[in-house]
Amino acid sequence: MLTIRISFEKRGEAAYISLLDLQRVFHRILKRSGLPVYYTQGFNPHIYLSFNCPLSLGQESLCESCDIKTEEEAPDLQAWQETLQPYMPHGIRILKIARAERKSSEIATAEYELTLPENGRAAVDAYNAAPGVPVAKKTKRGQRELDLKAFVPSLQARPAPAGGWKVSLRLPCASGEGDNLNPALLLGYFEQQGVQPWQCEVLRTGLLTAEGEEFS
Repeated sequence: MLTIRISFEKRGEAAYISLLDLQRVFHRILKRSGLPVYYTQGFNPHIYLSFNCPLSLGQESLCESCDIKTEEEAPDLQAWQETLQPYMPHGIRILKIARAERKSSEIATAEYELTLPENGRAAVDAYNAAPGVPVAKKTKRGQRELDLKAFVPSLQARPAPAGGWKVSLRLPCASGEGDNLNPALLLGYFEQQGVQPWQCEVLRTGLLTAEGEEFS
């Protein structure tokens, strides 16, 4: 049995499709496609689906992926892509479909590009000047207090082509018990500096392994 990875972009209005709804969408699309995907066994069989480090609602990405399984020995994956893309919601574009080479547990960090309004530069300067930026991260065991600057010591703002500012960011994105930080934590700090989260855009640009290699 092969594990197949569907790599895709999630942009525009598709950023507001929740993970649960995205799972439903992919289930319906794969079922309608007629492709030879693997169904789980048991009383209520369903298509095996696993999304790798799914995004938070409202965030965009250039590097999402979903794993499925097939019992087909030599699938024509280009034909799979051509079959599936027409069914995809607006804002989701399949980049490639290939055999999964890495496990999701190998993901260590995620790279983001934030777009801030004009007053975002002052918020970045305040972050850099602060000795520490305490934030509360929600976990399954409650809240965990941590210093964001322990993970992101400083930020660099550069002018955005359409006005405002761009900030590149790398955060831990480990599965299981490892650190997994959401850029929304930084936006929460910026909100304290007068920058409203709805004025900001979050784009995930890459997922990397501990060795700094691109996850694919």
